[in-house]
Amino acid sequence: MAEDRIDVKKTYKMYIGGNFPRSESGRTYKALDTDGNLLANACQGSRKDFRDAVKIARSAFSGWSGRNAYNRGQILYRIAEMLEDRRDQFMKELGPIGFKTAEAEADINASIDRLIYYAGWTDKYQQVFGSINPVASSHFNFSMLEPTGVVAAFAPEKSPLYGLVSVIAPIIAGGNTGVFLASEEFPLPAISFAEVLNSSDVPGGVVNILTGSREELAEHFSSHMDVNAICYTDELPQEMKQLIDENASLNVKRVVKRHVKDWYNKEAQSPYFVTDFQEVKTTWHPIGF
Repeated sequence: MAEDRIDVKKTYKMYIGGNFPRSESGRTYKALDTDGNLLANACQGSRKDFRDAVKIARSAFSGWSGRNAYNRGQILYRIAEMLEDRRDQFMKELGPIGFKTAEAEADINASIDRLIYYAGWTDKYQQVFGSINPVASSHFNFSMLEPTGVVAAFAPEKSPLYGLVSVIAPIIAGGNTGVFLASEEFPLPAISFAEVLNSSDVPGGVVNILTGSREELAEHFSSHMDVNAICYTDELPQEMKQLIDENASLNVKRVVKRHVKDWYNKEAQSPYFVTDFQEVKTTWHPIGF
């Protein structure tokens, strides 16, 4: 009888290097709705998963940072287009975790708009924040922005789609690659967003999304020596923030702290969020050559 059929729950995999692997540890954990009912299983990422993701992000960095800014903007816009096409999927995933229909629709719309916002900045932030510097010699002196490298970032816990998009977009808009830890409590929208990325033009390895325990992975995110910057929001407990700050000092990682209470606030998007993950390179050139 149809009513006796057991519902087969999906296991949501991680997104590393343009592929969807299971955790090397074989571990999973239960993703629940707001009533405590099982929605699906999610992979519980390990230290090795993170190290593999960093290695892949590093290998993808030169290709992504070497693309012209206009092309990166086209790709971010393409992500927004693909997210628009998968609207129904995200509506189904946001509803069970506490989003009313209007709230879920607003969350998806805002995510699309935020991607388009940063797509528009990819070929403009250099003009706004770069400079030609006056010098007391017969030289031209230019200050230009270059991407930091590989960024490890924690997505907001209570904003599993919009917050995640708001963290990812400015990092990759500036030519960086990254490893992102999805909301531990509500991981499903993050992996569905990875499916959006996979069906867009984002090269494999530019964005890598892990699921799992923040408490377990914070140590590895912050202490890995080939990570150039780390980003987290106010939602992390104080002892975890302190651990990250201390570990980041081991190889002088740049630590970016997002003090965002409301991701819908206009202050939650800014071209300065792109320059947070940029290094300033100054070049001298003799006049007349």
